[in-house]
Amino acid sequence: MHPIERLRYLARSSGADQRVLVSETADALRALRFDPAGLVVSCRRIVERHPTSGPLWWLCAHLLTSTDPASTARELAGEIELDPTPDHLVEALPDGATVCLVGWPDLAGEAVLQRGDLDVLAVDAFDQGSSFVRRLQRNEVSAEVVEPSGIAAAVMASDLVLVEAVAAGPADVLAVRGSRAAASVAWVAGVPVWTVVGRGRCLPVTAFDSIVGTVVNGPDVRVPWDAECDTVPLGLASFIASPAGVQAAADVVLAAECPLTPELLRSRRN
Repeated sequence: MHPIERLRYLARSSGADQRVLVSETADALRALRFDPAGLVVSCRRIVERHPTSGPLWWLCAHLLTSTDPASTARELAGEIELDPTPDHLVEALPDGATVCLVGWPDLAGEAVLQRGDLDVLAVDAFDQGSSFVRRLQRNEVSAEVVEPSGIAAAVMASDLVLVEAVAAGPADVLAVRGSRAAASVAWVAGVPVWTVVGRGRCLPVTAFDSIVGTVVNGPDVRVPWDAECDTVPLGLASFIASPAGVQAAADVVLAAECPLTPELLRSRRN
């Protein structure tokens, strides 16, 4: 496939694992060997088509500020493929715990699949919960899909709730719709909330606010409950799982992993 066609395919794709999406995008951009103007256009189009992807913003922000984009793309693809966050989760999750999560999270999903001894309650989101549960059951993991109307009951029946960030700022994370409800019920009920913030999710405040403005408060969101994602305050989290390990939320400060790039911000305003 020609690199241009590959980029078009990636721009149209949805529901892909964020690590795969970043790796494939980095490979396609490297193959094009764009001049600076061409690289800006390509990065803008990618983040416009994937407005909920913090890792793609992270990748593009680094490429647009790099003196050697090809080498940077290779390094970043390697970093996200080797993200240790799932491994930290595998080690830290309590034995035999009942875990509630929303949709089909990339990193948390990998962790519960590897563990095998957990009972998983997957709240359906965008018809991903059912597919995720079937994947778990094929690997002999105890799992059940929960309709969104049962989210409170599922949380109350769980030992902990996993909320996976698709992007993160210093005070909030962006997560699939239903995550804030799950985290809020858990906080009130005293059920621990583990917020999962993988490699490439932590963005500069202005970049995070731009994503929230598009995905949660943007002109295409007719009513708030139609938004694709929720903002979830980090104040609801008991623990944060990141490449640094699983730590008490009070001990963690989420710092931006990439520079702020006005070129990408302008693409959101146009």
